[in-house]
Amino acid sequence: MKDYIELTKPNVTWLILMSAAVGYFFGHQGGWLLLPILHTVLGTALIASGTAALNQWYEREADAKMRRTARRPLPTGRVTPGRALAFGSALSALGFAELAIGLNLLTGLLGLFTLTSYLFLYTPLKQRTHLSTLVGAFPGAMPPMIGFAAARGALTAEAWVLFAILFLWQFPHFLAIAWMYREDYARAGILMLPVVEPSGQSTARQIVLYSLALIPVSIAPSLLGMTGKLYLFGALGLGLLYLYYGLRVVFDRTILRARGVLLASVVYLPMIYGLMLLDRPAL
Repeated sequence: MKDYIELTKPNVTWLILMSAAVGYFFGHQGGWLLLPILHTVLGTALIASGTAALNQWYEREADAKMRRTARRPLPTGRVTPGRALAFGSALSALGFAELAIGLNLLTGLLGLFTLTSYLFLYTPLKQRTHLSTLVGAFPGAMPPMIGFAAARGALTAEAWVLFAILFLWQFPHFLAIAWMYREDYARAGILMLPVVEPSGQSTARQIVLYSLALIPVSIAPSLLGMTGKLYLFGALGLGLLYLYYGLRVVFDRTILRARGVLLASVVYLPMIYGLMLLDRPAL
Protein backbone atom coordinates (compact mmCIF):
# COMPACT_ATOMS: atom_id res chain seq x y z
CA MET A 1 0.00 0.00 0.00
CA LYS A 2 2.88 2.36 0.78
CA ASP A 3 4.25 1.87 -2.73
CA TYR A 4 0.90 2.63 -4.35
CA ILE A 5 0.54 5.75 -2.22
CA GLU A 6 4.02 6.82 -3.38
CA LEU A 7 2.83 6.51 -6.99
CA THR A 8 0.24 9.24 -6.29
CA LYS A 9 2.95 11.77 -5.29
CA PRO A 10 1.16 13.03 -2.14
CA ASN A 11 3.70 15.85 -1.71
CA VAL A 12 2.51 17.29 -5.04
CA THR A 13 -1.16 16.42 -4.57
CA TRP A 14 -1.50 18.59 -1.47
CA LEU A 15 -0.30 21.63 -3.46
CA ILE A 16 -2.88 20.83 -6.14
CA LEU A 17 -5.61 20.53 -3.52
CA MET A 18 -4.54 23.82 -1.93
CA SER A 19 -4.80 25.61 -5.30
CA ALA A 20 -8.17 23.99 -6.05
CA ALA A 21 -9.46 25.02 -2.62
CA VAL A 22 -8.52 28.65 -3.27
CA GLY A 23 -10.35 28.50 -6.59
CA TYR A 24 -13.41 27.01 -4.91
CA PHE A 25 -13.35 29.72 -2.22
CA PHE A 26 -13.42 32.53 -4.78
CA GLY A 27 -15.94 30.78 -7.01
CA HIS A 28 -18.34 30.07 -4.17
CA GLN A 29 -21.59 32.01 -3.83
CA GLY A 30 -24.37 31.64 -1.28
CA GLY A 31 -24.39 29.25 1.66
CA TRP A 32 -21.69 26.67 2.29
CA LEU A 33 -22.67 23.06 1.58
CA LEU A 34 -20.48 20.16 2.66
CA LEU A 35 -21.27 17.73 -0.18
CA PRO A 36 -19.96 19.87 -3.10
CA ILE A 37 -16.77 20.56 -1.12
CA LEU A 38 -16.26 16.83 -0.55
CA HIS A 39 -16.84 16.11 -4.26
CA THR A 40 -14.29 18.79 -5.18
CA VAL A 41 -11.61 17.55 -2.79
CA LEU A 42 -12.14 13.87 -3.58
CA GLY A 43 -12.44 14.32 -7.35
CA THR A 44 -9.41 16.58 -7.59
CA ALA A 45 -7.33 14.28 -5.38
CA LEU A 46 -8.30 11.22 -7.42
CA ILE A 47 -7.55 12.71 -10.83
CA ALA A 48 -4.30 14.31 -9.61
CA SER A 49 -3.21 11.01 -8.05
CA GLY A 50 -4.14 9.08 -11.17
CA THR A 51 -2.22 11.49 -13.38
CA ALA A 52 0.86 11.15 -11.15
CA ALA A 53 0.70 7.35 -11.26
CA LEU A 54 0.25 7.27 -15.04
CA ASN A 55 3.11 9.73 -15.45
CA GLN A 56 5.41 7.45 -13.47
CA TRP A 57 4.24 4.49 -15.55
CA TYR A 58 5.12 6.38 -18.75
CA GLU A 59 8.48 7.62 -17.47
CA ARG A 60 9.60 4.48 -15.64
CA GLU A 61 12.64 3.95 -17.88
CA ALA A 62 13.78 7.56 -17.58
CA ASP A 63 13.19 7.48 -13.82
CA ALA A 64 15.50 4.46 -13.53
CA LYS A 65 18.36 6.53 -14.99
CA MET A 66 18.05 9.44 -12.54
CA ARG A 67 19.38 9.34 -8.99
CA ARG A 68 16.48 11.38 -7.61
CA THR A 69 13.84 9.01 -9.02
CA ALA A 70 15.61 5.64 -9.23
CA ARG A 71 14.11 4.50 -5.90
CA ARG A 72 10.52 5.01 -7.01
CA PRO A 73 8.22 1.95 -6.98
CA LEU A 74 8.38 1.23 -10.73
CA PRO A 75 12.15 1.46 -11.34
CA THR A 76 12.81 -0.74 -8.31
CA GLY A 77 10.18 -3.29 -9.34
CA ARG A 78 8.12 -2.93 -6.18
CA VAL A 79 5.10 -2.25 -8.43
CA THR A 80 4.81 -3.82 -11.88
CA PRO A 81 4.05 -1.60 -14.92
CA GLY A 82 0.74 -3.37 -15.54
CA ARG A 83 -0.51 -2.77 -12.03
CA ALA A 84 0.64 0.85 -12.07
CA LEU A 85 -1.20 1.42 -15.34
CA ALA A 86 -4.39 -0.16 -13.98
CA PHE A 87 -4.09 1.74 -10.70
CA GLY A 88 -3.53 5.11 -12.38
CA SER A 89 -6.30 4.53 -14.93
CA ALA A 90 -8.80 3.58 -12.22
CA LEU A 91 -8.00 6.62 -10.09
CA SER A 92 -8.26 8.93 -13.11
CA ALA A 93 -11.60 7.49 -14.22
CA LEU A 94 -13.02 7.75 -10.71
CA GLY A 95 -11.74 11.33 -10.42
CA PHE A 96 -13.37 12.38 -13.68
CA ALA A 97 -16.67 10.76 -12.68
CA GLU A 98 -16.54 12.41 -9.27
CA LEU A 99 -16.04 15.87 -10.81
CA ALA A 100 -18.41 15.49 -13.76
CA ILE A 101 -21.27 13.71 -12.01
CA GLY A 102 -20.83 14.92 -8.45
CA LEU A 103 -20.40 18.57 -9.49
CA ASN A 104 -20.84 19.60 -13.14
CA LEU A 105 -19.60 18.69 -16.61
CA LEU A 106 -17.34 21.75 -16.91
CA THR A 107 -15.37 20.73 -13.84
CA GLY A 108 -15.02 17.19 -15.14
CA LEU A 109 -13.82 18.40 -18.54
CA LEU A 110 -11.26 20.70 -16.93
CA GLY A 111 -9.96 17.76 -14.94
CA LEU A 112 -9.84 15.62 -18.08
CA PHE A 113 -8.01 18.37 -19.99
CA THR A 114 -5.45 18.58 -17.19
CA LEU A 115 -4.83 14.84 -17.30
CA THR A 116 -4.65 14.47 -21.09
CA SER A 117 -2.51 17.55 -21.74
CA TYR A 118 -0.10 16.53 -18.99
CA LEU A 119 0.24 12.91 -20.12
CA PHE A 120 -0.05 13.21 -23.90
CA LEU A 121 1.60 16.59 -24.55
CA TYR A 122 3.90 17.63 -21.71
CA THR A 123 5.29 14.21 -20.75
CA PRO A 124 6.38 13.03 -24.24
CA LEU A 125 7.69 16.50 -25.13
CA LYS A 126 10.15 16.41 -22.23
CA GLN A 127 12.48 14.25 -24.31
CA ARG A 128 12.04 16.34 -27.46
CA THR A 129 12.23 20.02 -26.53
CA HIS A 130 12.88 22.30 -23.56
CA LEU A 131 9.63 24.07 -24.46
CA SER A 132 7.88 21.21 -22.68
CA THR A 133 8.11 23.38 -19.55
CA LEU A 134 5.87 25.96 -21.23
CA VAL A 135 3.41 23.28 -22.35
CA GLY A 136 3.35 21.69 -18.91
CA ALA A 137 2.58 25.01 -17.23
CA PHE A 138 -0.94 24.94 -18.70
CA PRO A 139 -2.15 21.75 -16.99
CA GLY A 140 -0.06 22.76 -13.98
CA ALA A 141 -2.12 25.93 -13.56
CA MET A 142 -5.52 24.25 -13.89
CA PRO A 143 -6.27 23.36 -10.21
CA PRO A 144 -7.72 26.78 -9.25
CA MET A 145 -9.84 26.69 -12.42
CA ILE A 146 -11.16 23.27 -11.42
CA GLY A 147 -12.00 24.54 -7.94
CA PHE A 148 -13.65 27.69 -9.28
CA ALA A 149 -15.75 25.76 -11.80
CA ALA A 150 -16.75 23.29 -9.09
CA ALA A 151 -18.21 26.12 -7.01
CA ARG A 152 -19.56 28.42 -9.75
CA GLY A 153 -20.23 26.12 -12.70
CA ALA A 154 -18.56 28.70 -14.96
CA LEU A 155 -15.24 30.49 -15.44
CA THR A 156 -14.96 34.25 -14.94
CA ALA A 157 -12.11 36.78 -14.90
CA GLU A 158 -11.38 35.85 -11.28
CA ALA A 159 -10.70 32.25 -12.28
CA TRP A 160 -8.35 33.31 -15.06
CA VAL A 161 -6.39 35.54 -12.71
CA LEU A 162 -5.85 32.62 -10.33
CA PHE A 163 -4.77 30.56 -13.32
CA ALA A 164 -2.30 33.24 -14.44
CA ILE A 165 -0.68 33.54 -11.01
CA LEU A 166 -0.07 29.81 -10.76
CA PHE A 167 1.01 29.64 -14.41
CA LEU A 168 3.79 32.21 -13.95
CA TRP A 169 4.82 30.94 -10.50
CA GLN A 170 5.74 27.56 -11.96
CA PHE A 171 8.59 28.73 -14.19
CA PRO A 172 11.10 29.89 -11.56
CA HIS A 173 10.09 26.90 -9.43
CA PHE A 174 10.69 24.25 -12.08
CA LEU A 175 13.66 25.97 -13.73
CA ALA A 176 15.38 26.00 -10.33
CA ILE A 177 14.72 22.27 -9.96
CA ALA A 178 15.97 21.68 -13.50
CA TRP A 179 19.21 23.54 -12.76
CA MET A 180 19.77 21.63 -9.52
CA TYR A 181 19.26 18.25 -11.21
CA ARG A 182 20.46 19.04 -14.73
CA GLU A 183 22.95 16.14 -14.76
CA ASP A 184 20.19 13.74 -13.79
CA TYR A 185 17.91 15.07 -16.50
CA ALA A 186 20.69 14.83 -19.08
CA ARG A 187 21.35 11.22 -18.08
CA ALA A 188 17.69 10.39 -18.72
CA GLY A 189 17.51 12.31 -22.00
CA ILE A 190 15.06 14.89 -20.65
CA LEU A 191 15.68 18.18 -22.46
CA MET A 192 15.15 20.74 -19.74
CA LEU A 193 16.55 24.21 -20.50
CA PRO A 194 19.69 23.81 -18.31
CA VAL A 195 20.46 20.59 -20.22
CA VAL A 196 20.12 22.26 -23.61
CA GLU A 197 22.01 25.40 -22.53
CA PRO A 198 24.52 24.30 -19.83
CA SER A 199 25.89 27.78 -19.07
CA GLY A 200 22.66 28.62 -17.26
CA GLN A 201 22.36 32.11 -18.76
CA SER A 202 19.00 31.43 -20.41
CA THR A 203 17.74 29.63 -17.29
CA ALA A 204 18.65 32.56 -15.03
CA ARG A 205 17.16 35.06 -17.47
CA GLN A 206 13.86 33.20 -17.66
CA ILE A 207 13.68 32.87 -13.88
CA VAL A 208 13.99 36.66 -13.58
CA LEU A 209 11.57 37.44 -16.42
CA TYR A 210 8.82 35.18 -15.09
CA SER A 211 9.35 36.42 -11.53
CA LEU A 212 9.06 39.97 -12.81
CA ALA A 213 5.90 39.21 -14.81
CA LEU A 214 4.36 37.59 -11.74
CA ILE A 215 4.39 40.86 -9.76
CA PRO A 216 1.73 42.80 -11.76
CA VAL A 217 -0.34 39.66 -12.31
CA SER A 218 -0.30 38.83 -8.60
CA ILE A 219 -1.82 42.20 -7.67
CA ALA A 220 -4.68 41.77 -10.17
CA PRO A 221 -6.99 40.17 -7.55
CA SER A 222 -7.03 43.51 -5.70
CA LEU A 223 -7.83 45.38 -8.91
CA LEU A 224 -10.76 43.00 -9.54
CA GLY A 225 -12.10 43.48 -6.02
CA MET A 226 -11.28 39.92 -5.00
CA THR A 227 -9.01 41.12 -2.19
CA GLY A 228 -8.19 44.31 -0.30
CA LYS A 229 -5.12 46.41 0.40
CA LEU A 230 -3.55 43.92 2.82
CA TYR A 231 -3.26 41.43 0.00
CA LEU A 232 -2.12 44.12 -2.45
CA PHE A 233 0.90 45.14 -0.39
CA GLY A 234 1.57 41.59 0.77
CA ALA A 235 1.59 40.26 -2.81
CA LEU A 236 3.87 43.10 -3.88
CA GLY A 237 6.31 42.30 -1.08
CA LEU A 238 6.27 38.57 -1.79
CA GLY A 239 6.74 39.20 -5.49
CA LEU A 240 9.76 41.42 -4.89
CA LEU A 241 11.24 38.80 -2.58
CA TYR A 242 10.73 36.10 -5.21
CA LEU A 243 12.38 38.36 -7.78
CA TYR A 244 15.32 39.01 -5.44
CA TYR A 245 16.12 35.31 -5.21
CA GLY A 246 15.83 35.07 -8.99
CA LEU A 247 18.25 37.97 -9.49
CA ARG A 248 20.83 36.26 -7.30
CA VAL A 249 20.90 33.37 -9.78
CA VAL A 250 21.83 35.77 -12.57
CA PHE A 251 25.05 36.79 -10.80
CA ASP A 252 25.84 33.42 -9.24
CA ARG A 253 24.59 30.47 -11.27
CA THR A 254 25.12 27.79 -8.63
CA ILE A 255 23.05 25.01 -7.11
CA LEU A 256 22.98 26.99 -3.87
CA ARG A 257 21.29 29.97 -5.55
CA ALA A 258 18.91 27.72 -7.47
CA ARG A 259 17.92 26.08 -4.18
CA GLY A 260 17.21 29.57 -2.84
CA VAL A 261 14.74 30.16 -5.69
CA LEU A 262 13.13 26.79 -5.02
CA LEU A 263 12.69 27.54 -1.31
CA ALA A 264 11.35 31.01 -2.10
CA SER A 265 8.80 29.47 -4.48
CA VAL A 266 7.67 26.95 -1.87
CA VAL A 267 7.13 29.80 0.63
CA TYR A 268 5.56 32.17 -1.90
CA LEU A 269 2.59 30.08 -3.00
CA PRO A 270 0.97 29.20 0.36
CA MET A 271 1.65 32.70 1.67
CA ILE A 272 0.00 34.46 -1.26
CA TYR A 273 -2.94 32.06 -1.06
CA GLY A 274 -3.18 32.73 2.66
CA LEU A 275 -3.26 36.48 2.05
CA MET A 276 -6.02 36.01 -0.55
CA LEU A 277 -8.19 34.08 1.86
CA LEU A 278 -7.48 36.43 4.76
CA ASP A 279 -8.20 39.61 2.85
CA ARG A 280 -11.23 38.64 0.81
CA PRO A 281 -13.95 41.31 1.22
CA ALA A 282 -17.05 40.24 3.10
CA LEU A 283 -19.81 39.08 0.78
